[in-house]
Amino acid sequence: MTAPAVPAAPSRIAVVTGASSGIGAATARQLAAAGYRVVLTARRKDRIEALAEEINAAGHQAAAYTLDVTDRTAVDEFASAFKTIGVLVNNAGGALGADTIATGDPADWRQMYETNVIGTLNVTQALLPALTASGDGTIVVLSSTAGHGTYEGGGGYVAAKHAEHVLAETLRLEIVGTPVRVIEVAPGMVRTDEFALTRFGGDTEKAAKVYAGVAEPLSADDVADTITWAVTRPSHVNIDLLVVRPRAQASNTKVHREL
Repeated sequence: MTAPAVPAAPSRIAVVTGASSGIGAATARQLAAAGYRVVLTARRKDRIEALAEEINAAGHQAAAYTLDVTDRTAVDEFASAFKTIGVLVNNAGGALGADTIATGDPADWRQMYETNVIGTLNVTQALLPALTASGDGTIVVLSSTAGHGTYEGGGGYVAAKHAEHVLAETLRLEIVGTPVRVIEVAPGMVRTDEFALTRFGGDTEKAAKVYAGVAEPLSADDVADTITWAVTRPSHVNIDLLVVRPRAQASNTKVHREL
C-alpha cells in the first residue's frame, strides 16, 4: 500500500470551503492531522473560529476566514493573501427542496447553482495561480452521486451537481501538463447534522425520512477520509473520480432499508 505523501513546504497550505460543519469540518480536521496548515472558510464566523481553535489545540495548524464563495470580490480579496497553496477543497454547496420540475422554486435552483457551481468556479479561478505556483497543487471538487445520475424530486440539485462534475472534468483537460491535479469525490448518502435539514427548510420529520431504515449511511468522517486519502497520494497519481456510497445504497434510487 502506498504511504501518504508528506506535503512539501510550498504545498502545505490547504484551503477548505464550507468548513463550518459536516464534510468540510471533518476534512479540515483530517488534512490538519495529515500535516497541512488548513485555512477554514465559510460564512459562519463563529463556527470556523471554534474549529480553528480546536485544531490548533490538538497541535496542528489552522486559521479561519469568513467568506461567501458566491461573492467574487470577497473571494479575490481572500485569494490575494496567498502566493502559493497546495490544496483547495471545494466543499461549499448544498441542496434546497425536493420539488418536481413542474413545481420547483426558481429561486432555490438559482441559489443552488450559485453556491455549488459559481462558488466553485470563483474560488478555483482565484486560487489557481497560487496552486500552480506551488509546483504541486491539488484541486478537490466535492460533487455528489447526484452529479452522475438523476432522480425524481432532485432536479435543481442534480442539475447543479452535474454542472459541477463537468466543471471538474473540463478543468482537468484544460490544465493538463501543469503541476495541478483535479480530483472529484462524489459521495452518495451521507448523514450529517445539516444537509437534509437544510434541504427541507428545517423540517426534522422530512429530514429523518431520508435516512429511515438505513443502518449505516456514510458519515462526514467517511467522506473526509476519502478526500484525505486522494489528496495524499504521490504527486503523479490523480484520482480523477471517486464515487463513494454506503453499502446499503446501490444507486440514487436503490437503497436497502430495514423498516
